[in-house]
Amino acid sequence: MTKKEIKAMISLLEDHDNEVAQYVEQRIVALGEGIIPFLEEEWEETLDSDLQKKIEDLIHNLQFEGLHSRLKTWKNNGAENLLEGLWLVNSYMYPDVEFADISRIMDQLYFDAWTHMKDEMHPYDQVKSLNNVLFREKRFSANTKNFHSPANSMLHLVLETKRGNPLTLCVIYMTLAQRLGMPVYGVNLPNLFILTYKLDGVQFYINVYNKGLILSKSDIDNYILQLNLNPVDIFYEPCSNLDVVKRALRNLSFSFEKMDDLEKATEVTKLLAAITDDDTPA
Repeated sequence: MTKKEIKAMISLLEDHDNEVAQYVEQRIVALGEGIIPFLEEEWEETLDSDLQKKIEDLIHNLQFEGLHSRLKTWKNNGAENLLEGLWLVNSYMYPDVEFADISRIMDQLYFDAWTHMKDEMHPYDQVKSLNNVLFREKRFSANTKNFHSPANSMLHLVLETKRGNPLTLCVIYMTLAQRLGMPVYGVNLPNLFILTYKLDGVQFYINVYNKGLILSKSDIDNYILQLNLNPVDIFYEPCSNLDVVKRALRNLSFSFEKMDDLEKATEVTKLLAAITDDDTPA
């Protein structure tokens, strides 16, 4: 379709015949996200508030369906890039944020951390060095005042404000650590996401939410005991990138529930379902 034909079709959204308007909506949805710039142009040119609302809803639905599809593709391709997975979660609220922008900030953080690393450093010293860069020099910290804010699940905002929840801070830390050659992975503890350093019989844990505090297995044992839970492997061993993104989506859905925004909570749950196998327990 030409630009003129697309604009003519979009103008029919104002048609007083509901059947015509509904047919046009279906045609627009079928065209996918590529039509969004034309919808945005129409939104700017019209003074009709009802039409603007209709266009806003259409744009949101197109972006949501596009994100739904991209998440499934990310999973089906092996969920290899964790940063990309968190960027996709980010895209739910901020579809205009580019992955390249997030990557650029992470590249700078990596360079700053790399300059402090030395050959043959002991694992503890590697962790302390990265802690020093992130928590002292860059001043990243836990967002304890607004713990349940959806912003804590938005990676670009966490990189900008340097405040986040346990999972987003862990993703930043883990991404940098792995680029530095450190065997650091996520661990799905109940109520708290942490990291583990695991290589050749050496294993300890890192509480990024508490400025990179190093923990032992007995510390994890005591934590699980306090929660009256049975110790199972998932509480001690590395989890997959897919598990991390699933948890990020659950966190975001819970944030919206706390805000009584059930519509957004439901949408995020649909995104979670897109990357959850039918035979996988919730």
